[in-house]
Order: sequence, then C-alpha cells, then structure tokens
Amino acid sequence: MYSSLRQAARDLEKAGQLLRISAEVDPDLEMAEIHRRIFAKGGPAILFENVKGSPFQAMSNLYGTKERTDFLFRKTLPKVKKVVELKADPANFAKAPLRYAGAPFTALSALPRKHLNPAIKYGQTTIDQLPLVKSWPQDGGAFVTLPQVMTLPPGSRKPMQSNIGMYRIQLTGNDYVTNKEIGLHYQLHRGIGVHHTEYLKSDEPFRCSIFVGGPPSHAFCAIMPLPEGLSEMTFAGMLAGRRFGYTWDRDWLLSADADFVITGTIRKNGMMPEGPFGDHLGYYSLQHPFPVMDVETVWHRKDPIWHFTVVGRPPAEDSQFGYLIHQIVKDLTPGEFPGIKQVNAVDEAGVHPLLLAIGSERYMPFREDGQMLVPEEIITQANRIIGSGQTSLAKYCIIAAGEDDPELDADDQPAFFQHVLERFDPTRDLHFQTKTTIDTLDYSGSGWNGGSKLIWAVRGEKRRELTTDLPANLALPAGFSDPHFVAPGILAVKGPAVPGADPDPARLIAFPAGPSDKAQLDSAGANQALKDVERFTTADLGADAGAMLENGIAMIVICDDSAFLAEDFSNFVWATFTRSNPSHDVHGLGAFTEHKHWGCAGPLVIDARVKPWHAPGLVEDAQVSGRVDQLSEKGLLG
Repeated sequence: MYSSLRQAARDLEKAGQLLRISAEVDPDLEMAEIHRRIFAKGGPAILFENVKGSPFQAMSNLYGTKERTDFLFRKTLPKVKKVVELKADPANFAKAPLRYAGAPFTALSALPRKHLNPAIKYGQTTIDQLPLVKSWPQDGGAFVTLPQVMTLPPGSRKPMQSNIGMYRIQLTGNDYVTNKEIGLHYQLHRGIGVHHTEYLKSDEPFRCSIFVGGPPSHAFCAIMPLPEGLSEMTFAGMLAGRRFGYTWDRDWLLSADADFVITGTIRKNGMMPEGPFGDHLGYYSLQHPFPVMDVETVWHRKDPIWHFTVVGRPPAEDSQFGYLIHQIVKDLTPGEFPGIKQVNAVDEAGVHPLLLAIGSERYMPFREDGQMLVPEEIITQANRIIGSGQTSLAKYCIIAAGEDDPELDADDQPAFFQHVLERFDPTRDLHFQTKTTIDTLDYSGSGWNGGSKLIWAVRGEKRRELTTDLPANLALPAGFSDPHFVAPGILAVKGPAVPGADPDPARLIAFPAGPSDKAQLDSAGANQALKDVERFTTADLGADAGAMLENGIAMIVICDDSAFLAEDFSNFVWATFTRSNPSHDVHGLGAFTEHKHWGCAGPLVIDARVKPWHAPGLVEDAQVSGRVDQLSEKGLLG
C-alpha cells in the first residue's frame, strides 16, 4: 500500500478524490473554513499547496467520507479485522481455523523495522515554520489535530513497548515560548499517563516524539482501541500493508516514514494553561492546566505534507475514525458485551453523551403467569456498557430489548426513539447514577469531569401511539412558548433564558475572575433553572400527566430554540444530550420518588437550555467566511 502520505495523495488524485488549492490560504481560520465547507458537501481530500507563512504544504479531509476511508484501506482491512478478532479472543481460531489461517502471518509480517537511512531525517525546521492551523476564533492558538504522540517507559529502547496516542498539541498562544514550549492535552489515566507516572518515580527525562503524517494508517493507529498484546506500531503496519519504520535520534525514537516529527522532553512536574479549543462536542473545551513539553528538534522528510483535520460539531472528518473502528470491531461486540446485539455511540451527539443499544433478555424471554414483560437482563447489560473502557464515558445509555422488534436498528435514530417512546414506562424504566465521572470535554455536569448518568431501559409491548398534534387545550406557563414537534411523541418547548447564560453560541467566555464568583454564578443559574422546570412540571398544562402521555406526548425538551430542535433530528440529539446533566436536568410530569427510585407518571422532561457554566458553542468568524466566499467566487477552491 502507501509508503507515505504523498503517495496516498497521488492515489486519491488518480481516483478523482483530491482537490489541489494553489491559491495562498491563511492557516489562521481560513484553511479550517474551507475544510468545513468541502467536508459538508462530501467533497474530496484537500491539498493546500500554498500555506501563508509556511514553506510546507498541508492536507485535510483525507478520511472525509466512508467511501474514501474504505478506498484507502481496501487492500488491508479484511486481514487486519481477522487479527484483531483473534487477539481479542484466541478461541476464535479453534472455532473457525480456515477464516483465521493467515492472521498470525499478517501480524508477524507487520512488526516494526529499523531504518538506517530514514526519510524523516531529510531536514530540520522550527515550530513557527509549520502550517500553524487555527480552527475556531476563540482557540488559544494553533494546534496539531492529528498527532501520533509516542512515549516509551523509563529505560526502554524497545519500539514494541511504546505507547502511541492521539492527544491534541498546542503549538502557539497562551504563555508558550514559541519554538521552545508546546502543550500536550492528556489526562494521567490515559496510556501516556501511565508512562508519566513511571517517570515521576524515575530520574530519567521523560522524552516524547510527536509524529505528524506518514501513511494514512499511522494516524488511525493512535486512536484505535487495541486488544491487549497488539501494539500500535504493529497495527499501523498491518493496516498500511507495510512495516512501521523507525529510527533513532540520540534517545528519541522517530517514525521513519512520518512527514514531521517533533521531539522534546515533557516536564514531570508543573503544568501550563492549554486551550481553549473548539472540540468535537460542538463547543469549546476551556482553558485548563496540562503537561508542557520542551522542544528539542523538529524533523521533516523531503517534500512533506502537514496532516491536519478540523473538529467541531459532529459529524466531522474524525467521525470516520468511529466508522473505521466499527468496521474492525463490530463482530467483537457480543464477546465484549455479552447479550448486546448493537451499540451506537451517537456521533451527532458527540459520541459520549448518548449511546443507543439493543440488548437481549435471554433468561426471562417471556412470562408464563401473564405478568407484563419488564426490563431485567438489559439493565445488567447497560451497566456493563457504561462500566467498560471508552463506553464508560457515556452519559445517557438508552437500551431496548431486541426481542420486541427483530428489525430494530440503533443506527436509525428516529425509529429507535419511536420504539423506546412507544414502550417505556416512566414509573419504572429510568435508572440514575449520580456524582460520577463523565467526559472531560462535557461541561454540562456539576464539575470538570463530574456529572451523572442515566440508563433508560425499555422492554415489552407497544403501550401508546405517538402524536405530532398539539393538545387542543395545551396551556403553557408564562415564559414558555413556541412548541414544535421534533418527531412523533417528542415536543420541544422554548423556555426562559437561564440567568447568567447567553444562549447565543458565539458568546465570549466571560466568567468572573475568581473561582468563588464562578461558583456563585453557577449556583444562581442552577437554582433558577430548577425553579423554571418545577413551575413547568407542576403547571396545569391542560391535561394531567398520565393523560398527556397516553395521548401520545412522551418526551418534552425545554430549550432555547424549539424551532432549531425541530428543524432536523440531529439538532435534537445534539442540543438535548450535550446540554443536559441527567441528575439535574431530567424531570417529568407527575414526578415521584419511591424508596430512592425516581420516576414520573407523564412525559419525561429534559431541560436542555444553555446554563451559565456551559462552554460556548462554535461559530465561524464572519470576516473569514467572507474571504473564503471570495476565493470560491474566483474559482480558486476547485
């Protein structure tokens, strides 16, 4: 397959899947704006041949469509899939020896190989000469968005012991000294964090190498959740159809085939502010202290390409990583989660905020005594999902029993919600976990990394017909207005703006300086938000809670813009599940607590309004958009 990113670009060009932009383009916001427009149209990979302020070319949207992702890995993906399946469960070989006959050879032939004359050592440069891509107006500076961050444990020079992860890298801005300091956004519980902890106990310097570019498989290896015993370098080699090449520069390991490698030493103690950064939930991740690396050398190959992407409200180019992961591991789901038939980490909701799952009731498939079927084993299965690996970051896990509809598909979101809302019993089916951890990038919770989870488990016969007709006698309380149906049974209602919050997603980050003041602001907003919802849920809406539910309204979302939610189903899942914290924002008509179990008699009510502590949403810069319009009108964007 491909020995370099340049070779992949040539292959895409032959297939009509590459756009060359020869006009000078500014990496400060302009390149990102162009990328977003072309991605949104399902367009080709983009090669920026003239990057303002840099002698190097840059490329984005490489994985921009499922079809292009499949094309890039068309020759190797089937073999890789078999190796991953075998590594995850060696017993698979005994079950189907013919299927896995070549898998061991595939893995052995992909072991990393040392290069004596590596392409990466063609030349050296400095950070300020790189394409310093800034994606969003409030970003703290320029970032590396597709890095392969490689570290080794103390005392090791064995490539197979390396950890390669994808953690964004801030190159400029904040208090970083240009060309000397860069920021690394990683948490200590991640793979690199294990090495960090080991170095804290060691006298050795914590050396790190950041690879950019190389064969397309190399960036993907940094985010692939691999079975134990399968290294990122081996996986990258298998997917590339070519062994991962490496070399050394003193005590730094370099990717021989990368386009760029930044080497340096991570400070063991002491962090620096990193961010803000427009992130994949569709909001800014705010400024927080993270590790800093002192830069040693910036290497590059001949005629290199700076590989980058632009993240933001999903779907975005990085969504295709999720697609590719699913292609490789989809057959492993029953082994990883016994009884689970399908899991959809909803990309449109930012992946971690919302999981839709289909489970199975294997032990009590029916009741002989005539009692109604109730969720049993699927609750256990949902707990397994939110207690395992990356899916443990899930905030909402909605699970249905597959026996109720063999045709149910968790990827068909409107149909899945309709199935759930037609069947759920709000007095029984909602199970909360409070004061727990959620995704670091999710600011809907009660603190950084802190929030709650909700398992919503549904089983049984259809209970109700859902409606898209407003009740003739609907009476909304003062301050609530503009009801719109998102889908059958789902009603969006505009609520009063929460004090201290600005529902305009383009607002600036404007917290008071002191943390105690911020806490006061949060508290005031939270108290008023709760009062608003209590007023809504206890008001006489023109029908009692049970009647409203049985007449076809199963879910009400209180939001800042009900027309926006109703415009597209993706707007509904994004706004509802990224802007709510289950323990604080899930309410209901006719709510009650019985022996610590919460339920309600009527429609579920979710408060998805913007709160004072939420991070700002991502909005393009109007002037930059105008400049890109001009480039487009001149025919300079292809």
